Amino acid sequence: MSSAPAISMRQLFGTDGIRGVAGEYPLDQRTVYAIGRALGQRLAERSVEATVVIGQDTRESSACISTGLAAGLSASKVKVRSAGIITTPGVAYLARANSMAAGIVISASHNPWKDNGIKIFGHDGYKLSDQLEHSIETDIFAHLEQLAAGAEQAGENLEMLPGDADLRQQYSDWLADLIGPADLGRLRVLVDCANGAASSIAPLLFEDLGIKADFLHIEPTGRNINAGCGALHPEHVAQAVAASNGKYDVGITFDGDADRAMFSDAEGRVVNGDGVLLLAARDMQAHVRLHNNTVVATTMSNMGLEAALKRSGIHMLRAPVGDKYVLEEMIKTGATLGGEQSGHILFRDMDTTTGDGILTGLRVLEVMARTGKSLAELVADMKVFPQQIKNVHVREKTPLDQIPAVVMAIKAAESELDGNGRVVVRYSGTEQLARVMIEAESEEAMRRHTDAIAEAIQQAIGV
Repeated sequence: MSSAPAISMRQLFGTDGIRGVAGEYPLDQRTVYAIGRALGQRLAERSVEATVVIGQDTRESSACISTGLAAGLSASKVKVRSAGIITTPGVAYLARANSMAAGIVISASHNPWKDNGIKIFGHDGYKLSDQLEHSIETDIFAHLEQLAAGAEQAGENLEMLPGDADLRQQYSDWLADLIGPADLGRLRVLVDCANGAASSIAPLLFEDLGIKADFLHIEPTGRNINAGCGALHPEHVAQAVAASNGKYDVGITFDGDADRAMFSDAEGRVVNGDGVLLLAARDMQAHVRLHNNTVVATTMSNMGLEAALKRSGIHMLRAPVGDKYVLEEMIKTGATLGGEQSGHILFRDMDTTTGDGILTGLRVLEVMARTGKSLAELVADMKVFPQQIKNVHVREKTPLDQIPAVVMAIKAAESELDGNGRVVVRYSGTEQLARVMIEAESEEAMRRHTDAIAEAIQQAIGV
């Protein structure tokens, strides 16, 4: 088991909480306990009766991490309630709906089963600000030093937390209440739950709403979450829908913690978050629910989305990648719709504080049922610019503007594209990767420049 790095090297929180390999720093028992102690101490200072709700996905390590966190929280005199296996947005909802001091999710979202993570929501259901996360890091490392000095124990011989089915039902009921009176029963749907958190909620909820749905990957083993399924592989559901000879109107795929969704139309074409933003924006505009006729997307959203929205008189803003940054821009501008190409969609025209894959799926079905249009018809006029994303595994995250060969390759691409394309090069906030994304009218230029920039990164800092 690896030990913690020197404090000067630390950064526990990425763009979506704390991530790592389960059992290794920062998800080893000692650090997990310290995270619980640090967070609990802050919460206890604000309220003598602070309560935290913890939820988890289906990874085999999630229960152990939940228990370690609960031990740290309890040691700081904070009460803990467990929702058991539940989606990330489910925990965000439960925290604010039940006046909890915070909500914690144990999940690594779309990552493989060996990885895991810790996401924290405040009492209001929003993810913590970067400033607050960095402040909590200081407290975490202080507790780690106390543990190293033998000042306290890291929660030995812990009992697993029992999950509260009533909390999951409360979340499911809330989702059902958000959906309008459209006849969802006329749609036939194929749903992929990624052997993740949606497996415990989506099948019963869809049945309660009268949706005719068949489900794939709803038998989690602890090690099969996201394994060749889910939102990272929407083409699998798309192929199944296409091969069904008209049995299904639409396919939906969730990721491991179900905070995002991808889709397939009846012909087997994948529709990503950009397509969802387009159809949702037009529907909300028609019902006077799209504030300032503005949508917040990210730097990764396709230029085709921007052009299609513009034809409807809708302005698109771009935020940094990460749904928390999309939400920050939405709050700043008053926008009621935002999201990412990867399927995180935030609806601020209703009582939500984070992306919710199941809600996104229901909203798309609602628009289809109400308009009588197929998914293909709803996104038919969006001309998608050819786009390529290449990931490069890196050994360190040196600022890209400090690597001369990378800077030169980016400038060469931007010069040739000359406004008829985009270049986005950034580090992943959750993995040790550099991502190179290029959009261009010319596929040849797109691939050539993507390869050139990726090679420059590989030569400089690649694994």
